[in-house]
Amino acid sequence: VQLVESGGGLVQPGGSLRLSCAASGVTFSSYVMRWYRQAPGKEREWVATIASRDDSTNYADSVKGRFTISRDNAKNTVYLQMSSLKPEDTAVYYCNAFRLLNYWGQGTQVTVSS
Repeated sequence: VQLVESGGGLVQPGGSLRLSCAASGVTFSSYVMRWYRQAPGKEREWVATIASRDDSTNYADSVKGRFTISRDNAKNTVYLQMSSLKPEDTAVYYCNAFRLLNYWGQGTQVTVSS
């Protein structure tokens, strides 16, 4: 199982980024997909989830209304559209796939700074 994140970078406060996570070696459509993030000196925290069956979504309160998680099962890819970014959104963002076991990507850095 391999998860590869991309799309991170440096963005000004109020800006937007779209992260992607491409999966291989899994039956992607049957996996619950999540995004987590870890800021320097802090524990990894859950950001968003998209279900495998009905594509229902859930978000951490800190990102609700600003971030949108989506998936394209034909491309084995999950996305995280981030808008109205704040400096406190600065972190390494990790993709997670779950079905009985957890799988993680290597992470992509997002830095929100002027």
